[in-house]
Amino acid sequence: METTIRQRRALIVDDEKTIVEILSRYLQDEGFAVTGVFDGAEAVTAALADAYDVILLDLNLPTMSGVEVFKAIRKVSDVAILMVTSRDDTVDRVVGLELGADDYISKPFNPREVVARVKNIINRVERKPAVTRVSHDVQRAGDLEIDRTGHEVRVKGELVKLTPMEYRILDVLLRNSGAALTRAQLLDSVSADSTEVFDRTLDKHIANLRHKIGDDPNRPRYILTVHGIGYKFAE
Repeated sequence: METTIRQRRALIVDDEKTIVEILSRYLQDEGFAVTGVFDGAEAVTAALADAYDVILLDLNLPTMSGVEVFKAIRKVSDVAILMVTSRDDTVDRVVGLELGADDYISKPFNPREVVARVKNIINRVERKPAVTRVSHDVQRAGDLEIDRTGHEVRVKGELVKLTPMEYRILDVLLRNSGAALTRAQLLDSVSADSTEVFDRTLDKHIANLRHKIGDDPNRPRYILTVHGIGYKFAE
């Protein structure tokens, strides 16, 4: 079975039409599909309307500067960008690299060098290891948030430091929100090493937990005392 190789796509942005034409020919000879545009506003429109493997972006453009174009593209895309400067100027190079350009080249240049740099950029991008994004298990209740994947608790966006025992108690209560849990159920769920010792200090753990998450024990919003039974997390 034949394997279909996707054609690489390049966008060339330069107000000098001769340069666009020359680079287009060289890149097309290397198998690229090429689009050429001649001003900044047109470049942003083209870059956002289609998917490219690389953009060759001149810094000096009409209607919008290359810097403005770069920033507009970077807001929505991490496409590889080769910055092109009009002279061998340190300021231009620094501006391009500080913005996060993948590479830069100064005019006048050899078209073959440009093609080589474009290929190197694409190879670097393709060799980057894929990042596996972890879907976080997050539960929210009012201003309170527990991130079970990161093992973190936040109140109004601020990180709250809990002891391992306090975290486990809060986790169990939240997972069973609205249900009154007896002391025995809490003990079993948090796997205390010593039920006898933990049972005598449960109220203290709850008090500390309430304090840390800003829960007024006289008018609690989150952890409610169920008299004669135990505790529950408010629905």
